[in-house]
Amino acid sequence: MAADSRGVIKMRRALFRLFVLIGAVLPLMAVSVTPTLAGSRDGDWPTWQGDTKGSRHNAAERRITPANVGKLKLKWAFAYPKTGAPAKSQPAVVDGGIYFGGPDGKFYALDARTGATRWTFELTSVDPAAGGAIVLDGPAVARGKVYFGDSRGYVYALDQRTGRLRWAKDTETHPAGIHTSSPLYYRGKIYIGASSGENTGDAATPCCTFRGHIDALDADTGALTWRYWTVPEPVQVGTWPSGAARFEPSGAGVWSSPVIDPATGTLYVGTGQNYTGSAGDFDSLLALDARNGSVRWKQQVTRADTWRSLCNEPDAEGFCPGLRDGSALDYDIGATPNIFRAGGRTLVGVGQKSGVYHAFDARTGTVAWRRQLGVPLPSGGISGLQWGSSYDGHRLYAASYFADPGTVFALEPATGQVLWQTPNPADGCTTGGAAAHPDLCALAHTPAVTSSPGVVWEGSTDGKMRAYSARTGKVLWQFDTVREFAGVNGLTGYGASISGSGGAVVANGMVYVQAGYYPFYPSDHGNVLLAFGL
Repeated sequence: MAADSRGVIKMRRALFRLFVLIGAVLPLMAVSVTPTLAGSRDGDWPTWQGDTKGSRHNAAERRITPANVGKLKLKWAFAYPKTGAPAKSQPAVVDGGIYFGGPDGKFYALDARTGATRWTFELTSVDPAAGGAIVLDGPAVARGKVYFGDSRGYVYALDQRTGRLRWAKDTETHPAGIHTSSPLYYRGKIYIGASSGENTGDAATPCCTFRGHIDALDADTGALTWRYWTVPEPVQVGTWPSGAARFEPSGAGVWSSPVIDPATGTLYVGTGQNYTGSAGDFDSLLALDARNGSVRWKQQVTRADTWRSLCNEPDAEGFCPGLRDGSALDYDIGATPNIFRAGGRTLVGVGQKSGVYHAFDARTGTVAWRRQLGVPLPSGGISGLQWGSSYDGHRLYAASYFADPGTVFALEPATGQVLWQTPNPADGCTTGGAAAHPDLCALAHTPAVTSSPGVVWEGSTDGKMRAYSARTGKVLWQFDTVREFAGVNGLTGYGASISGSGGAVVANGMVYVQAGYYPFYPSDHGNVLLAFGL
């Protein structure tokens, strides 16, 4: 990276403070890619992945086009109370409603066109001890229910029309377990991964015992149908230099959201790095039978990767053995896979925090191609491909994070050839609200990429949401969120970096964006959900 090492370290530590904060708060026109989910209509966006195959593409969007996208205007804003937590829950849009979680321990249903509140659900209504719990994932709406997870490891099903609780299940056996993985509905089951912030603990804390897993739950009752653990049961192997108990192996959390190929019933999902030890399915793409969780194949894309936040602290070697052999990487697969057809076969591709996009034969797991897009940055993995990519039936679209600068790419799906690449505009930190904060602003892409016919959508840490030409990569529209907004709910909100964990949602002539992620530009107000239309 061009940034000096002190700047990189400062950037990493700021991100880690965000993760610790979360832990504290937590206790070319396209063809139709896949059918819509059960209960949704053509043009809706019912799940984080966009569809079961993870395309993050709305082929039915006919109102917003490359010719008129420059005329998008803000239609309404929904402001959150100031909490210090990020606004990470990507909305679902179904049957005229928009559904999402806030950083305030509430889940909301609004009118998608006007922003008027339909109903609100408080997480503490299930358990009064849930104070501080928030929704980090994006909901799935299917068959009259709204499904989502929270920062305690609970999964919920609410009535789509009334917000009444249908069921809530504590799916996590570990006290630090959380759901950043967004649920996917498929044939009567809800599929969701589990991750954890245990690896952000201090030197005095025993570490680590969390085990990543992917679960299948009965969509009607929440009962566990099957579970796949990503690492063996941790055992104590001594103590850390601080005297705290040391456990191995651990980690391999499932941060991203699963996808399923309906043609084969195969579920694909990525895993994170080990926290301690070196074992299990860390940094892997898993292909599992969606019926029972049995392994069809798996591809581990990093030989060794054992990392926790202490690896970036002074005198860290005693707490981070990987510093000695170069395996303290944090190169997990935090992105959601894409299933697509190319070269006469079905491929499954996924981005990695190393900056590589990997494509495998979906049936066998053999490597089809790999493409280095981001800049490798060990011990933090913040320069790669973070949350997800998009496939519009013709091309793949991916974006890099702190890659000096972050860049949006269009790839040929059969070979991975880069068709165009557009860096984060150079004036991103010298224009708009971010210009007043050069110490915070960076040219980087946190969100997952979204596409609609002819348009690619990606936001930046400079606080600007942008629309790009799918054909050329030219910026067709941008909107600066680093300012105050009058919320339709009576609160004043303030924008920030376009939020990670999810990305833009395009549905029925509207675009929805969460603005509330690191860096948090200074304000006395909470962040915002923004809605745009023509």
